[in-house]
Amino acid sequence: MSERKILITGGAGFIGSHVVRLFVNKYPAYKIINYDKLTYAGNLENLRDVEDKANYTFEKGDILDLEHLLQTFTKHDVDGVIHLAAESHVDRSLHNPNEFAATNIIGTLNILRVAQTFWHEDYRGKLFYHISTDEVYGTAEHGQYFTETTPIDPRSPYSASKASSDHFVSAFNNSFGLPTVISRCSNNYGPYHFPEKLIPLLINNILNDKPLPVYGKGENIRDWLYVEDHARAIDAIFHKGKVGEVYNIGGNNEWKNIDLVNFLCHLMDQKLGKEDGTCAKLITYVKDRAGHDLRYAIDPSKLIGETGWRPEVSFEVGLEKTIDWFLANKEWLRNVTTGAYLQYYTTMYQGR
Repeated sequence: MSERKILITGGAGFIGSHVVRLFVNKYPAYKIINYDKLTYAGNLENLRDVEDKANYTFEKGDILDLEHLLQTFTKHDVDGVIHLAAESHVDRSLHNPNEFAATNIIGTLNILRVAQTFWHEDYRGKLFYHISTDEVYGTAEHGQYFTETTPIDPRSPYSASKASSDHFVSAFNNSFGLPTVISRCSNNYGPYHFPEKLIPLLINNILNDKPLPVYGKGENIRDWLYVEDHARAIDAIFHKGKVGEVYNIGGNNEWKNIDLVNFLCHLMDQKLGKEDGTCAKLITYVKDRAGHDLRYAIDPSKLIGETGWRPEVSFEVGLEKTIDWFLANKEWLRNVTTGAYLQYYTTMYQGR
């Protein structure tokens, strides 16, 4: 396996940490540079098991810092980018859309410019891989599925900012010949998920006997993808994807929110030794979110046909694995909910 020097932005986040772990362990000849600002969702505790590996390096940095990005490219002679760094929580985007525009649009544009500049238009063996979301498509009607040619129709500030960044990536491919690829994934879940998102929020609230908030009537439908399946898809696209293409990544696991919540409550009752139906008593219906898309549904057949990747973890199995992980890692959960995890960088990196 020839050496690659891959910059993974947002590598301390939920999905990013799983991608970093996979690449560090699977490709020992590669140099993996984890570039992360360490905001509230970036947690180096997610990568304790690989932080001392010889082919892993952490660089604390902001994708809005153009000069530091160029310094990082130069320092590590970067020849590949997997760009995951982004503001990603829809509810937060409703309250602070400017922050999402800055990070997701200008941040992506910065990395594109740095890649173009540093590679000096010698693009042989180079790749800029941009991770996006199925939310850029808007909502899927009953019986319809998002394909790579589905028109873009974002409904929230978050999805609008991601759609814009997608367009910039495509523009750099078309205008400058920068070798790019884009993937759009469905809802991820699994270990190390920050507890503002639905599944870890439910688990954490049950453990603390707090209400389980469900938007509207819980009729919204999502396609759920186990995060390790997503990391494998990113690996497949990085190595086998075609330059200039878009790939959809889905789990073939559509669930209504209320059905998901009830199933999770059932599993938690079992795990905690409670009478069935106990956790479901915590379900609380709240006012629906503004611009709340009814259904997301991904058709991943292009990715499957071109790379051979397939989702391996069913939602039933994946959810149980996720619950087991959170129950076995209550200290991690406590650290991220209290903010104690923020001390880890200072202890492990600034103290060295």
